[in-house]
Amino acid sequence: MTYRILVVEDDKEILEGVSIYLRNQGYDVLQAEDGLEGLEKLEQEEVHLAVVDVMMPRMDGIAMTMRLREKHDFPVIFLSAKSEEIDKIAGLNIGGDDYVAKPFAPMELLARVNSQLRRYARYLSVLSTREERWGRYAVGGLELDEEAVEVYVDEVPVRLTPLEFKILNLLIRHPGRVFSADEIYERVWNDRAVSTETIMVHIRNIREKIEINPKNPKYLKVVWGVGYKIEKQ
Repeated sequence: MTYRILVVEDDKEILEGVSIYLRNQGYDVLQAEDGLEGLEKLEQEEVHLAVVDVMMPRMDGIAMTMRLREKHDFPVIFLSAKSEEIDKIAGLNIGGDDYVAKPFAPMELLARVNSQLRRYARYLSVLSTREERWGRYAVGGLELDEEAVEVYVDEVPVRLTPLEFKILNLLIRHPGRVFSADEIYERVWNDRAVSTETIMVHIRNIREKIEINPKNPKYLKVVWGVGYKIEKQ
């Protein structure tokens, strides 16, 4: 497989230099001179990694990465002439995977690129294996695998109790559908619902484990007076 790398840099000398080194390593290279042009390239071609300058006209690298993270999960390596720690932290916090300060040695950048692509290849391999399994359900970053009895949120494994897993399994198989507490009880416990207070407890526990902010849930929603659902993404 030949990887395609997007290089976004407003300094033409650096843009050409980085592109030459990457092509010499066998990579396909796309070029852009600012964030807006970089986003346009992403609409036209499949990209496996981006090397993005932080400071650029029209749209800087931070803003571009925030936009591309709405659709893409490939690695992003930031370039910056600034060495302040705050720039590095800002870049990594908004979705960057690595950071190289200018001036840099070409071989250092190539080593970072190769490392990130190896990680990305492993990620794609794991994702492909999960998608081929029967009984795998995904809504946004929330994934449930019936066969392996596993749950992931943004690729991070989540430990649920057997009953929590069964409840989440029921809901995620029908995203957008509202289940009453009685129906959840009867389907999971295979018994007539007498008291559904236990459902509220289990729902709260599931939220604590799968939501970044359980008070403002992204996945597991309450429809007041009706029941519970997994929100479509």
